[in-house]
Amino acid sequence: MRIEDYALVGDMQSAALVGRNGSVDWLCLPRFDSPSCFARLLGDESNGFWRLAPTGHEEATRRAYAGDTLVLETVWETPTGAVKVIDFMPPRSANPDLVRIVEGLSGTVEMSTEIRIRFDYGRIVPWVRRTGGHLHAVGGPDSVWIHSPVHLQGGDYRHEATFSVSAGERVPFMFTWHPSHHPEPERIDPLEQLRETVAMWEAWSSRCGYRGPWRDAVVRSLITLKALTYSPTGGIVAAPTTSLPEHLGGVRNWDYRYCWLRDAAMTLDALTGSGYVEEADAWRSWLLRAIAGRPEDIQVLYGVAGERRLPETTLDWLSGYEGSRPVRIGNGAATQLQLDIYGEVVSALYEARKQGMPPDDHAWAMITAVMRFFEHNWDQPDEGLWEVRGPRRHFVHSKVMAWVAADRMVRVIEELGRKGDVERWRALRDRIHMEVCEKGYDPVRNTFTQSYGSQELDAALLQIPIVG
Repeated sequence: MRIEDYALVGDMQSAALVGRNGSVDWLCLPRFDSPSCFARLLGDESNGFWRLAPTGHEEATRRAYAGDTLVLETVWETPTGAVKVIDFMPPRSANPDLVRIVEGLSGTVEMSTEIRIRFDYGRIVPWVRRTGGHLHAVGGPDSVWIHSPVHLQGGDYRHEATFSVSAGERVPFMFTWHPSHHPEPERIDPLEQLRETVAMWEAWSSRCGYRGPWRDAVVRSLITLKALTYSPTGGIVAAPTTSLPEHLGGVRNWDYRYCWLRDAAMTLDALTGSGYVEEADAWRSWLLRAIAGRPEDIQVLYGVAGERRLPETTLDWLSGYEGSRPVRIGNGAATQLQLDIYGEVVSALYEARKQGMPPDDHAWAMITAVMRFFEHNWDQPDEGLWEVRGPRRHFVHSKVMAWVAADRMVRVIEELGRKGDVERWRALRDRIHMEVCEKGYDPVRNTFTQSYGSQELDAALLQIPIVG
C-alpha cells in the first residue's frame, strides 16, 4: 500500500498508521521511537499487522476524520449493507491503547479480522495465551492485551475471526500495551473513551485563532502537528515513521522519530501563529532541558525526552518500504554540525514571545550563553540543512540562518525589552551579511549559490525573503 493511502491516529506519545484497506501496518509502543508491534509498512505480513474490514473487500468506499479530531472513520458499502470502522488512540492516562470499533450502518455485513503481533520491528513472535477469554501476548519486555467480545482463533502465529455486524450494532476491539513485568492493566471502556477523545480534540481545535482561507486544511495540519508532540516532555518529533525513502529503491532512508531543533522550531511557528502558546511554552521547557550543559555540545536532534545518544543501526530482516533498503533506526545526524539551527531556534522563541508566550529569565540566560559560543563559530563549514554525509561546506543557507540568529537577538532586545549587548549582535549581523553577499552570491547568474564557491543552486535559499 502506498504511503499516501495511510491515515494517522495517535495519543501524543505514539501513533499508528491505518491503511485504506483497514490494516494497521505501523505502530510503535510505548513511544514514537520505541520498537514496533506492527511493521508491515517496512516489510511484509510476517512483520506484523492488524486488518479489520468486510470479508472479501479491499479498499474502503470513503474515510475521514470525525470533525476536527484525530478519530478516524472508515466506511465500506457492500452489497449486503454498510459498515464503519472507528480507529483512535485515547489520550493516555496509564498504558497506551489502540481502539477499533466496528459500527453497523445498514443491513448486515460480514467482517473479518486478522492480527499478527510482532515485537521489536517485526522480529519477535510473541507467546500468546488466552486468559479470561482475552488474548495476552508477551515477548521480552513487551506485553499486549487484546479485549473484544469477538473470539479470535489462533493458528500459524496469527489470530483471526469472522463475525457479522447489523445496523446499529457496535463491536469494539482494544489493543493495550504494557511492560511485560507489570500486572494486567485496568481495562478501558471503549465507548466512553471515544466520547472523551472526540471531546478533547474538539476542545483543542476550537482554540485555533486562524480565520483565513482554507481553514479546514489549516486546522487539520495543526491537529497533525499536535499529534507529533510528545506530551510528557513537550518535545516534537519530525515524523512517526522511520526509513521511508527519499525515492523508491534508494538508500537515503532515515529515522525521523526524533526531535530536530529545526523542524520543531518550524512547527512552533505554525502553532503559535494560530494561537497555541501553551505548546510553545512546553517546547521551550523541553529545549532548555535538552540543550542544558556546555553550549558547544548542542546537537541537531534529540530523543523525545532529550536523549543525546541515538546510535544508527540497520534492521537487515526488514525488506524496506517497497523494497527500499536499508531500514534504519537511530540517526547519525545527531553528531553533525548544522549551524542553521541557531537561527531557527532563536527566531522561533522570538516569534513565540511576540504571540504571548511569557518571558523566562532562565531561558534568556541560556540562549545568550549559546549565542556567545555561536558568535565565534558561525563561520565554520557544516553539514547544512540537507545533512550531507560528506565533507563539510560553507552552505549559504546556514550562513543566512546565522544572520537570522543575530538579527533576532537584536529584535528581542529592542522590541521585547530584554537586557543585552545589542551593539554586539548588530555587529555580528552586519558581518555575516557582508560575508554572504561577497562569498555566497554569483553576480554572473544573479543568484545566491548552495555554498561558497559552488555553482549549484539550492531550494533552501528561497527562505531568504521569508526570514527578512
